[in-house]
Amino acid sequence: MKKIVLLIAISCCLFSCETYYTSVSSLKDQFAGIDSSKMKMVDVYHIGVLLPNMTYLANPIKLIYCKDENGNPAILINSPSIETRFTYGKDAKRTVFYFDRLVIANGKVYGVESRLMPFIRYSIPIDSITKIEIQDDGKHLKYITPPWPQESSRDIH
Repeated sequence: MKKIVLLIAISCCLFSCETYYTSVSSLKDQFAGIDSSKMKMVDVYHIGVLLPNMTYLANPIKLIYCKDENGNPAILINSPSIETRFTYGKDAKRTVFYFDRLVIANGKVYGVESRLMPFIRYSIPIDSITKIEIQDDGKHLKYITPPWPQESSRDIH
């Protein structure tokens, strides 16, 4: 019985997260006009976990334009749990950054790999990127204050 429960749990973890894709040119377009000065302070909490809230600077992108595995257009709502996996370089290295911490500047993508050690930042030369995958990692993180303007009930028609 334990083996069956373990197999179901592993299957859910492996197959429940859909992967989306975007091109380097699409990523550049989505980040056009956004630099480190446009980052907004956000507060984030963990749903169902007794960990302290986090506060950090995030990019103001609300919608992520990408494609599903069949090439169909898809739009994701940015959240603290969205990860972006970059494949780059001659050796096809892979690095994962949180999408809301991404910035493109000086021909590089800058990002943070860890919420626990956000002071460690990395960069990838944008021209060396061969593949970009986007996925919700399912860590149950939510914005208390998102990095984009909030719509009031008067703004919704």
